[in-house]
Amino acid sequence: MEEKKLDVKSIIGFVLISGILMWMIYSNTPTPEELQEKEKQEQAEKAKEAATEQEATVVVNPTDSVTVAKAQKELGSFAYSATLPSATNDFTEIKNEVLALKIANKGGYIAEATILGFERFEKDSKQLVQLIKDNNAQFDLTLNTKDNRVLHTQDLYFEPKFTKEGENQILTMQLKAGPNQFLEYRYVLKPNEYMLDFAIRSQGLENVIDASKPVDLEWQMKTYRNEKSISYENRYTDLRFEYEGGKDDYLNAQRKESDDTADEVTWIAFKQHHFVSVLLTDTPFKKAELKSNNLVDNEDIDTIYTKKFLAKMPLEVKNGTLNYTMNWYYGPARYQTLNDYNRNLDEIMPLGWGIFGWINRYAFIPVFTLISGFMPYGIAIIIFTILVRLVMSPVTYKSYLSQAKMKVLRPEIAELNEKYKDNAMKKQQETMKLYSTAGVNPMAGCIPALLQMPVFYALFQFFPSMFDLRQKSFLWAKDLSSYDSIYQLPFKIPFYGDHVSLFPILASVAIFFYMRMTTGDQQMAQPQQEGMPDMSKIMKMMLYISPLMMLVFFNNYASGLSLYYFISNSITIGIMFVIKNYIIDNDKIHAKIQKNKTKPKKEGKFQRKMREMMEQAEAQQKNSKK
Repeated sequence: MEEKKLDVKSIIGFVLISGILMWMIYSNTPTPEELQEKEKQEQAEKAKEAATEQEATVVVNPTDSVTVAKAQKELGSFAYSATLPSATNDFTEIKNEVLALKIANKGGYIAEATILGFERFEKDSKQLVQLIKDNNAQFDLTLNTKDNRVLHTQDLYFEPKFTKEGENQILTMQLKAGPNQFLEYRYVLKPNEYMLDFAIRSQGLENVIDASKPVDLEWQMKTYRNEKSISYENRYTDLRFEYEGGKDDYLNAQRKESDDTADEVTWIAFKQHHFVSVLLTDTPFKKAELKSNNLVDNEDIDTIYTKKFLAKMPLEVKNGTLNYTMNWYYGPARYQTLNDYNRNLDEIMPLGWGIFGWINRYAFIPVFTLISGFMPYGIAIIIFTILVRLVMSPVTYKSYLSQAKMKVLRPEIAELNEKYKDNAMKKQQETMKLYSTAGVNPMAGCIPALLQMPVFYALFQFFPSMFDLRQKSFLWAKDLSSYDSIYQLPFKIPFYGDHVSLFPILASVAIFFYMRMTTGDQQMAQPQQEGMPDMSKIMKMMLYISPLMMLVFFNNYASGLSLYYFISNSITIGIMFVIKNYIIDNDKIHAKIQKNKTKPKKEGKFQRKMREMMEQAEAQQKNSKK
């Protein structure tokens, strides 16, 4: 009974408490008038907060009346760009696996370009290669407005917007004259690509930009030194361009100042030996003014910059708008990489003209790339050299065979010289007759040397252009694309340098012994001609001059090239030793020549012409004596 009483009490208490709560809720419920007043207060609070935010923005951006008036006076319609929150000196970074870029709000251009995975020369080995940094490059459009202003985009603020399409990073930079009026730069960076899409377009600026005047695009750059040798890097740092549907040209890298103009330009490259910055356009620039200044006045000074490049092109405004589809390339000057884009960018590489470039493109680069793909680069150079010498060994054999034939005929030529010493014309005729009957061509020794010249020149262009050799070590050489210093001199020797490179010394020693081996045979083979310079003395001088020139010239060149010449000359010495001692038999050559003398010879057109000319000259000489 007591428990029931407690339950009733509990229920009464619960009801009482609930009633009290309901009364409190009812008594605190605002009336419609109170609700309306509260809404007004909230709106006032929001307006106050908005005003506070606006005031805060004014502190960062120039939107006060005085500043706005000043901006309006200076920038006209583009004063709107100065009122946006993006009107600061901030940067937006886009980055993939191989390239890192920073784009500036002010100017909207690339303010920093870093090539990932590649370091500067060994003095600053911890620094990555940066083609653009610290304002060494500028990209500017000159805008002529309808209110007679001349504005430069590099001085104006762009509004950035970053998005992604799949794995592609897209950054648009808009220079605004209003909410829907702007000049836009559009950057698209793809994965693992040095090449990025770039576009320039305008929207709603028909009443802002004066379409009767072109928009001048000006791109300039002071190129940073990235390699160990200033002189070597500067030699291969130049401005290159493509024009008129596929033609290509460059500005002279050795001059203090160089300039040129070109029509219908499709790409412009600022090349820095092993790296390059390229601007490409689908709509050719009608005309381009190109300039190059050499900034290296003294190679003894630790120079920061090598060249200053400038390219100025007018952009056409069509129907009041700009619309250019372009590309940027920031990356290694590597033949395979540039060639894969199928934009004729392989012409940026100084591989040589004509047959020299053909040999490099279709023979040397594919072969060396194949070899270096599965062995160290130093060993690859040695194997490559052996293959080249084996291919050229038939030419070497022909050259030495010609020398051997001339050596066999030397006694007979000496007899003719003695017999007709008073009649130079007759002596010449009889000598040519001897060559003809013996089946010997006195020019045969020169032809093999001429055949080797394209190969030698192609190789001379090949090694400085091989990006893959950069910072690859072999033996004592730390970088096969630069000189191999084994001793630093306390002074500088003119033309030689302030260091001693070992590979050029070895190459010079090898060429000395090679020339010593061939010079002796040539002196024996070539008889002294009356009235002609003494070739034996000239050859003796060349025996010492050539190695000395190689020693001096190659001291600052790529150690990979010196390594090639050392191995090449050593192999040639071995080949000629084998030919001389085991292949060519002088007795057999003599017997063959004597046999050739007994055979009737059909006179060729050239020989007949030479004989007739000599006979006419001889007849004229006799008539003059009468």
